[in-house]
Amino acid sequence: MPQARLTTPSFLVLGIVDTLGEASPYDVKVEAARTVAPFWSMPHAQVYAQCDRLVEAGLLSEVRQSGGRNRRVMTLTVAGKEALEEWLADPTFVPVEARERGILKLWFGARPEVHAPVQLDEHHRTLMEYEEIAESVGELLTRGQREALEFGIRYEQMMLDFWRWVEQRGS
Repeated sequence: MPQARLTTPSFLVLGIVDTLGEASPYDVKVEAARTVAPFWSMPHAQVYAQCDRLVEAGLLSEVRQSGGRNRRVMTLTVAGKEALEEWLADPTFVPVEARERGILKLWFGARPEVHAPVQLDEHHRTLMEYEEIAESVGELLTRGQREALEFGIRYEQMMLDFWRWVEQRGS
């Protein structure tokens, strides 16, 4: 079995398959969009490529469902479960790469008075969505899911503070 270099997207796929018990690549894509996309987005093509790599590496097993669309359904192998558990237990710090397009635009000379109001509106909208999730299903989330949601809430609050600061500097 080839030794695969595992990346964060690899672990995202392993984690979702583990959570669901079994999943097709499409199921992984839908669950990622439904759950982790606000803080870790992954292009759909990358989901499918990761699934293929992880099957090839022996970390996922795959069965084709007979009839209909001949769907691929994957489950974690023992090696996949061990790799996921090892990754979850590893406390290594990796610096955050914010990838905020509005800030990149500021760096290259975008007009703050044009961008700040839009950024404020969008970050406020996102904050309201996260707070609605916390209020409506917060008690159903695992501790880790609730903490990840809290990260999203605090991140959006920080971005609102930042863009208010940008907006006020122009006044």
